[in-house]
Amino acid sequence: MRKLLISGLIGFQIIAAPSFAQEIAMSTEVSSVYTDLNIDEACVAYQMDMLGGSFACSGYKGYSVIFQEGDARESVFYGFVGDWFGEGAFESFQAFNNVGDKIEWRLVGDFPYAAILRWHISAEDGTADGDQGQVLVVSKVAQPAVGDGCVVGYVDALENENANEMAREIADSLARDFRCRIDEPEFHGNEGLAAGFPMRTFGP
Repeated sequence: MRKLLISGLIGFQIIAAPSFAQEIAMSTEVSSVYTDLNIDEACVAYQMDMLGGSFACSGYKGYSVIFQEGDARESVFYGFVGDWFGEGAFESFQAFNNVGDKIEWRLVGDFPYAAILRWHISAEDGTADGDQGQVLVVSKVAQPAVGDGCVVGYVDALENENANEMAREIADSLARDFRCRIDEPEFHGNEGLAAGFPMRTFGP
């Protein structure tokens, strides 16, 4: 059973990270680390309703993962999302979907600036057996005192042989300067019919 934190979301970002800008200035080394996303075992629910809920999960070295589910669709944000996040922030696909369980974090030095996660896309009407599509979703990781994190791009994992490399290139070239709420994320490379149609809202 998923754990419900009745008193609200507290303590999921209690580790203060050093200055991301300082790390950028000191290091140009880029690498990847991987963490598991286990909603049932390693996340705490802070809001629940009839259609789903919102969960705070541990991510990478104090950077949280915010998982949401509603109406058979899922959404994930990363890092210190801050006040901008608000009620109603949700990025997903119009088709029913679910996320994978392995997050790739792109780092400069020891600081994550982007995250890559595989989405499994079902039929638009939800009646098909199994997955119809797979999309790698590249997201910007929200930094302390900045608070902007969002999807920056998509790669159809079934239509591009080098999908993982493409996703890393998107993360490295776009994520740090991407302006959430202003810039629009796009598909990169070949896009098949099974990739689904993205949907996004940032609430009031």
